[in-house]
Amino acid sequence: LIFIMTLYTPRHNLEVTAGRKDAHCLTSECEGDQEKTSHVMILLSVCRGGLIWRLRRILIWVLGIYIAIPVIIKVCPSIQAKLVFLNFVRVPYFIDLKRPEDQGLNHTRNFYLQPEEGINIGVCHTVPSVMWREAQAKDAEWYDKSFQSSHPVILYLHGNAGTRGGDHRVQLYKVLSSLGYHVVTFDYRGMLGGSPSEKGMTSDALFLYQWIKQRIGQKPLYIWGHSLGTGVATNLVRRLCDRGTPPDALILESPFTNIREEAKSHPFSMVYRYLPGFDWFFLDSITANDIRFASDENVNHISCPVLILHAEDDTVVPFQLGKKLYDLAAQSKSLNGHKVQFIPFPSSLGYRHKFIYKSPQLPNILRCVRFTNCCCSTPPKFGTFYNKLVYSIHF
Repeated sequence: LIFIMTLYTPRHNLEVTAGRKDAHCLTSECEGDQEKTSHVMILLSVCRGGLIWRLRRILIWVLGIYIAIPVIIKVCPSIQAKLVFLNFVRVPYFIDLKRPEDQGLNHTRNFYLQPEEGINIGVCHTVPSVMWREAQAKDAEWYDKSFQSSHPVILYLHGNAGTRGGDHRVQLYKVLSSLGYHVVTFDYRGMLGGSPSEKGMTSDALFLYQWIKQRIGQKPLYIWGHSLGTGVATNLVRRLCDRGTPPDALILESPFTNIREEAKSHPFSMVYRYLPGFDWFFLDSITANDIRFASDENVNHISCPVLILHAEDDTVVPFQLGKKLYDLAAQSKSLNGHKVQFIPFPSSLGYRHKFIYKSPQLPNILRCVRFTNCCCSTPPKFGTFYNKLVYSIHF
C-alpha cells in the first residue's frame, strides 16, 4: 500500500499520512484489528484521491493536445503537406535500394535520373520474367536495349509513405513481370532531394514517361497508379491527353476522387471529423499548399481506356470513393468510345488497401484486357465478383 501510495499520491498527502502513522505508533503499537482496518481505509482513501488527481491532470493534457493540433496545423500548413506526402517515412528501413536482388528482383536495374537541376529520383526497371536469365549481370546499356523487345511497359506510380522498395510494391512488380510486362517505377522528389509537391510529383512522372517513350517507340505503355499515386496518374494522363498524346491505358488501384474527400475519409481524421470547423482547420490547410489531386476533374479530360481496381474492405481510401470516381469517368464525354471498367474485390478476400496483387484473378484480368475501343460498361454488382465477367473483359 505504501508503494502504491508513493506512485499515485501527491507529496503533501504522503507527509500527512506518515505523521499519522508515527503518532499512531507512539500511542500504541497494538490497538487491535479495528485500528489497523481504520488505518488501511485512510491509506486507500488518500491513494484514491491521488489517483483521481492524476487522472484529471492526464485528461487536461489530452484535451489540450486535442485542441492544440488543429490550431498548429492551421498556423503551420506545411505540417499538413508533410502528412499528405509522408516522404519522411522511408520504409523499409533496412533495405538497400541499390541491391534489388536482395528482394528477389534479380532481373532489375536500379539507377538515378535528374528531372531538374538539383532534383534526383531513384528509379527501378524490372524486365519481364522471361528475360530473367538473360538479365543476369547486365549493364545499363543492355537494360535500355531490352525496351526494344515486344513486351509492353507499365509505369508504376506508388502511393505516399515508403519507397519503391515497399514489400507490397515489390510483390506487384513480380506479378506484372511474370505476365510479360516491363515495370518502371520511381520515388518522387523529396526522397533524395527537393521538397514534395503535387506539381513536382507530376513533373517527375511526366519526365520518366517521356524517358520511357524515347526508348520504346510505339510499343504499348500503360500507366498504373496506386493510392496517392492515382492522383499523380490522372494528373499525368490529363496532361498527355491535352497534348494529344494519351497513353495506351490508365489503371487506377484504390483511387479517390480528390484529396479533400480522401482526407475527410481517412482513418487519421476520425477523431476530428465532427469537430466544428474541421474543413477550415484541416482541409483548407491542404489546399493552401496547392494540393488538390482532383481526379474527379481529371477524368473529364482523359481520352484513353481506364481500369479501376478497388477492394471493398479498403479502410485507407474508402471503396465508395473509387466507385464515385468510376461513375464520373463513365459519364465523361472525353473518352471518345474508350471503355472505363470498375472491378471490385469483396471484403471476404481481405485485400484491403494494398494487397490486390494477391488476387489470383489479377493475372486473368490483365491478360484479358486488350484496351481496344468500345463503349462504357456498367460495373459488376457490389459485393460479388463474377469470374465470367472478368474473363470477358475486352477494352
